[in-house]
Amino acid sequence: MTNADMSDVVVEQIRQAGAARRPLRIVGGNSKAFYGGADTADTVLSLAEHRGIIAYEPSELVITARAGTPLAQIEALLAERRQMLGFEPPAFGTRATLGGTLACGFSGPRRPFAGSARDFMLGCRIVNGRAETLSFGGRVIKNVAGFDVSRLMVGALGTLGVLLEASLRVLPMPEAELTLAQSLAEDQALAAMNRLQGQSLPLSALSHHDGRLRVRLSGAEAAVAAAAARIGGEILGDGPEYWRALREQALVFFAETGDLWRLSVAPAALLSALPGRQLLDWGGALRWL
Repeated sequence: MTNADMSDVVVEQIRQAGAARRPLRIVGGNSKAFYGGADTADTVLSLAEHRGIIAYEPSELVITARAGTPLAQIEALLAERRQMLGFEPPAFGTRATLGGTLACGFSGPRRPFAGSARDFMLGCRIVNGRAETLSFGGRVIKNVAGFDVSRLMVGALGTLGVLLEASLRVLPMPEAELTLAQSLAEDQALAAMNRLQGQSLPLSALSHHDGRLRVRLSGAEAAVAAAAARIGGEILGDGPEYWRALREQALVFFAETGDLWRLSVAPAALLSALPGRQLLDWGGALRWL
């Protein structure tokens, strides 16, 4: 896979567009074109060729890559050293890039227990609307004090600047991981989720779907085994597949519903009285109706 620094090309395109007062549509792998408001810009600014791993320090748990770097390439490199992106980002296909992932700010089922995409951002380099290249943050976990502008880029959909590169904190893969399931009604599952989150347990995901509470445990083998015995329930052999499908919105639930509502609420918030099935993720803090 070709690595290329297209920063100068990106800067020039933004300069020309600014001079002509012409809006740009920023595109990476175009895997998340469904997200955000309608984009009426006719001119595309593609970051797909601006790719490559700039630096990776496994001992420091930090990786720096260009915005167009495929997410799959980053995850494969980290997996070689038994490391991972802690916010468990969804890809929504095979074309996802680092820049698009951060611009959308999506996080997977691990988010309440490990942190969001924003929490893992250490630094970045961007181009603003004046075609100026700016750098924020750094490439170390113990960063300098001050307002952390780099985190504002996560979830901004490129409105604050075009992301050229980003430095992220990564996590070691857990020594052991398993998923437990219990058959519970929604109200019982929500109460159980809140109870579990108040205990000292190696939780990494909690969801309720189709009448089943699913609990993912991750960590040291002894800690996971002890927690599983304490919580109880059926150990699922297809746990990894379930969490992957939930993360990628590939469960049948997402295909069957008509209008789909995504609600971010307090984990202990009462269940919605709206009709229809509900799917609970993030320990009850993310609800799909």
